[in-house]
Amino acid sequence: MKTTVGILALGVLLACCGGSRPDAKEDTKAQPQGSNVVEMGLEAQKHVGLKIAPAAITQLTEYLHVTGTVQPIDSRIGHVRPIGRGRLLEVLVKVGDRVQRSQPLARLDNIEAGEVLAQLRTARAELQKLRIQQASLQRQVERNRRLVEIGAVPRKDAELVEAEQQGLLAAITGQESLIAGLVVRLQRFGLSGEAQPQASAVTTISSPFGGVVIKAQASPGEVVDTAAELFSIADISEVWVQAEVYEKDLGRIHVGQMALVSVDTYPEENFRGKVTYISDILDPQTRTARVRCEVSNLGFRLKLDMFAAVEVPTTFSRKAIAVPTGAIQQIESKNVVFVRRTVQTFETRAVKTGKALEGQTEIVAGLAEGEPIVVQGAFHLKSIAMGEKLGEVE
Repeated sequence: MKTTVGILALGVLLACCGGSRPDAKEDTKAQPQGSNVVEMGLEAQKHVGLKIAPAAITQLTEYLHVTGTVQPIDSRIGHVRPIGRGRLLEVLVKVGDRVQRSQPLARLDNIEAGEVLAQLRTARAELQKLRIQQASLQRQVERNRRLVEIGAVPRKDAELVEAEQQGLLAAITGQESLIAGLVVRLQRFGLSGEAQPQASAVTTISSPFGGVVIKAQASPGEVVDTAAELFSIADISEVWVQAEVYEKDLGRIHVGQMALVSVDTYPEENFRGKVTYISDILDPQTRTARVRCEVSNLGFRLKLDMFAAVEVPTTFSRKAIAVPTGAIQQIESKNVVFVRRTVQTFETRAVKTGKALEGQTEIVAGLAEGEPIVVQGAFHLKSIAMGEKLGEVE
């Protein structure tokens, strides 16, 4: 009986000792590196496309993005009107045609020029008549002078003839002045001053400069006067890109600053321009103001009425540590980045952010220049970190 009790007591003692061993083993187990450290194996990193880059100081410039259309510059548009009343005989261009300086646009039977041409012919005929009369009087004056010398003619009669000659000379001068004025008028119509019988009153309407015909309101046979606008020619070697900017953004731009313009036709190319005008009047419906950027258009690649995207740098520009916006994740309402500590471990680092511009976010505090951070695949590390925290809560 005593032996049985002894054996039972020994069994209880051994059971107690055996139950305490697992606790001791657990105490010696390695502790986790910290709740702000996330592990990811190399294969997993490769699978999710994890990328690392050092935090760098970047020139941050804020751009205002607006859309607009390509338009001609007002001062580079020529409005072509006939210089005199007449009938259109022929129209030589149409809308969209490119023209050179002084290129004929239309031919006009100029009624006013015809009238001036007739007056010029009449004036020249009258001048010829006066010159013949003057030549006859000149001979008579010379004859009277000889007769006065011999007393055959009274001096008074000779003086009357000389006075008549002086009046005729004055009439000739006046007629020559009239003819000169008529010649100038003809030259303004594009005609020479020659009043030959075969001279024509047909004048040519020409382009004032090289450009593109953007308006043509002329038809053969139509009678037009000087108020009729027949053609509009636009020099598009430089153009406006007109955009609408919201009221809240107007304080961020100013006249004279650079602008970048792009169009779908040339997706890989930017056209440099300059802001030349900001409207002082807002559209009451859209609450926007018109902004014009002047852009050089070499080769006429920008077409009128094309849609364009405009990027205008605002007044904000400074150097700061910046990281790709995708590198920043939110955990427990805090902005964090993942800083690499070893090949497979990453520290969850809380940071204070500033401006977010063009895919880059300014880091105000929490990160030093040169620290290696996850710039791609940060969301996967966030998922691991959030999973671990949920496990701890459970």
